[in-house]
Amino acid sequence: MKALQVIKFGDPPALVDIPKPKPGPGQVLIKIFSCGLNFADLLMLKGTYQELPPVPFTLGMEVSGEVVELGPDVTSPAIGSRIAVFGGNGGLAEFGVFSAKLCVVIPKTMSFEVASAFQVAYSTSHVALDYRARLQPKENLLVLGAGGGVGLTAVEIGKLLGANVIAAARGQEKLAVVKEAGADHLIDTEKDDIRSIVKDLGGADVVYDPIGGEQFKAALRASNPEARILTIGFASGDIPQIPANHLLVKNINIIGFYWGGYQRFKPTIIADSLNQLFRWHTDKRISPHISHSFNLENAGDGLEKLRTRKSTGKVVIIN
Repeated sequence: MKALQVIKFGDPPALVDIPKPKPGPGQVLIKIFSCGLNFADLLMLKGTYQELPPVPFTLGMEVSGEVVELGPDVTSPAIGSRIAVFGGNGGLAEFGVFSAKLCVVIPKTMSFEVASAFQVAYSTSHVALDYRARLQPKENLLVLGAGGGVGLTAVEIGKLLGANVIAAARGQEKLAVVKEAGADHLIDTEKDDIRSIVKDLGGADVVYDPIGGEQFKAALRASNPEARILTIGFASGDIPQIPANHLLVKNINIIGFYWGGYQRFKPTIIADSLNQLFRWHTDKRISPHISHSFNLENAGDGLEKLRTRKSTGKVVIIN
């Protein structure tokens, strides 16, 4: 079968032919129909992600597909089940083996393409805003990187939770998509001053930050007393050094958030989140924005869209 693999950190991924895997105890074999790309895939390529398997390994964190074989002692999900799974890697291939316990049966109304764009982005925003930051109705939510995969879902989830959403993204094309997702106020990071605009709008009560760098610094200065700042990632490549005196004076909370960690130490949080998100999707209250789809042979082009930030929402690879 074909798979897109990291052979050496720092080199472009290679499309290779490898044997179809067999499921072991606790695993299922999935015929993969779609795989959603994430910024973390780029970090894995470089060898800088916080969780790295030994090379060579197959890229692709979140997949959707059909269960075609069960490992020893596995009874669920049944063969033929339509599932989505966050496996951490192994998704950019024609088949993959994944933990049966991590597989989630997807609603009949959800396509494989949508399912592969759903788990990480939506559940990241939902758990971060609802469970970690305790976002309240009518609070000011500042979303940085609002045109990206997770940022766009934070705009949607923030509106569903009743917040006043201030969305920052680069360029008018991305801002148009952000506006359609429900943002109340827009900031063009190519030309606008984040701090002054947010302060004029009453300051930020919650900040959702997948960017870091200078945007984090501006958001911190625009935050209200008792604000909660969620550090989701550092797409800018700049991990900010936080001035602790600012936190003290304004009673601000910096909240670290890594979605994948909950799969290990509190998986019920993820399960509850996905169940709520599936209900919202069935009720047509949320809908993933997929800007680009590529086949497996052209998955490198999809990764390049992410690297150059020329995508809005999600990029998916379909088989």
